[in-house]
Parts: sequence; C-alpha cells; structure tokens
Amino acid sequence: MNQSTTYVSNQQKLQQLMQQAEIANFEQLSQLSGVSQWQLNRLLTGLLPKLPITDLLKLSQVLKISLEQLLLQFETTESLSADWEIASQGISVNVDSHVPSLQQEYKQLQQQLEQQKEQLEKEFQGSSIAALESWLLQWPTAAIVAQKNPSISAVKLLPLVKPVFELLKQWGLEMKGSVGEVVPYDPQSHQLLEGGGHAEPGDPVVIRYVGYGQDHKLLYRAKVSPVKKEETTS
Repeated sequence: MNQSTTYVSNQQKLQQLMQQAEIANFEQLSQLSGVSQWQLNRLLTGLLPKLPITDLLKLSQVLKISLEQLLLQFETTESLSADWEIASQGISVNVDSHVPSLQQEYKQLQQQLEQQKEQLEKEFQGSSIAALESWLLQWPTAAIVAQKNPSISAVKLLPLVKPVFELLKQWGLEMKGSVGEVVPYDPQSHQLLEGGGHAEPGDPVVIRYVGYGQDHKLLYRAKVSPVKKEETTS
C-alpha cells in the first residue's frame, strides 16, 4: 500500500469515527482532543507508532473508542515493522510484545486522569462552599425563625439567598425573563404550562417560571401561560 492510498484509507476511517462521535471536521477534532493537526496528519499518513501514547489516548477518548480499537483501526503490520524496528539489532518488533506495555501505560494514564478529575471536583466543591458560606450559616436559623413567627415578611429573607444567585452568576447562568413579564410566545424559549391553555407563536404570554441559559445555550425554557383578559387590562 503506497502512501497516498494509505492516506485516503486512513482519512476515510477517521472521518467515519468522527461522524459516529458527531465531530464535524479535523479542526474540531484537534480542538476537542488537544492533539495538533500535524499529529493528526501523521496518523493519516500511517505513522501511528510515532505518535505519543498520550495523544493516542486523547484521540480514543474524544472518538469514544478504546485505545486498542484505535490501534487496530490505523495500524498495519507493514508500518509496525518499519517504524518500530530495533535499529541496533536490525529486527522488527512484534506487535504482541508491545500490547502489555501499552495497556500498562494506558491504565496509568487512566488513573492519572481519574485523580485529576477527583482533585478538580474537590476544588470545585470547595470554591462553591466558600461562595455560599453566608447562606449556609444563616439560612437554617432564618428558616426556623420564619416557621416560629409566620408574620415575618418574606422580603426580609431575600438578602440571604443573594449568595446563591452570585454563585450562579459566576457559573455563567442567566435568567431568561422575569416572573409576571408579558412577552410574545416563542416555542423555542418558552414552554406552555400543562392545562394553561393554547398559544400560537407571537401571542402574548406571561412568564410564570423563569428560564435559564448558560454561555449562550438555553438550559431551561421559561414556563408561560397565555395572557388572560384581566391581565391585559390590569
């Protein structure tokens, strides 16, 4: 198999894997995996053995296949004999002899990633707890006082939940609309309440529960109901 044939064959294999993983192009694959396009080109030209094992692991994770499957997809006996040859002895390396070492390194990398994940989770939890410190300390007491004295205005409790909204703001969450606001009905950003009536796009509706978005992505649609006559005249 010449180099051009190898490139075309590997390109088709990689594009099929990308399609299964819903990756649009090689540039996106490079961005998601952190593997340079130069290294991707080496993979396509049949130089897989020359890629760092860390890059191969990153690619397998993004493409949602095992490292072993990735090796089987793009490796050939010819390239192994050529690229993994022991120069000092002049003999080619057997594929099977490398499997245990690759598996061991793969396991070690998995353990490192798992440890990093746990560390990041702990750091995230710690920063979240710090941001909510005042709410954590004051809210239980405020809730007990409110239960014992129902005459306390709920308005007085609102400042206590401010840290919660500050934390959501740090995470990039933003509310979509405000309760009681009358807006034109948009099925993409609004959800009609069950049993609340019917509305066509553009009809006036009132927001009952706000929606949320994050980084220009809609997470929850605002729950709305059609505007009643008394709401339009009030």
